[in-house]
Amino acid sequence: MSKYELCVVLNAKIEDEERAAAIEKVKGYISRFGGTVTDVEEWGKKRFAYEVQKMKEGFYYFVHFEAETTAPAEIENRVRIMENVLRYLCVKQNEA
Repeated sequence: MSKYELCVVLNAKIEDEERAAAIEKVKGYISRFGGTVTDVEEWGKKRFAYEVQKMKEGFYYFVHFEAETTAPAEIENRVRIMENVLRYLCVKQNEA
């Protein structure tokens, strides 16, 4: 299993419960495709360098997980269509 980091930027205008539900949904997708979540970092609300979907800021979350090599593509396909996700990026971490 490989280690990955998924950065998710959520809409800043949603409530705390909705943000928590969105992150739980992302963690559920990771589990569904055979991965295990090792850590979730909440960086809080950050201002964008430029407007994204007419918004100037968003909430940043970094989800660290371990999964097979096919899982990130499946997870990205599901995260891509989530309503409150403005941006996302999944990268493989180096095995140092």
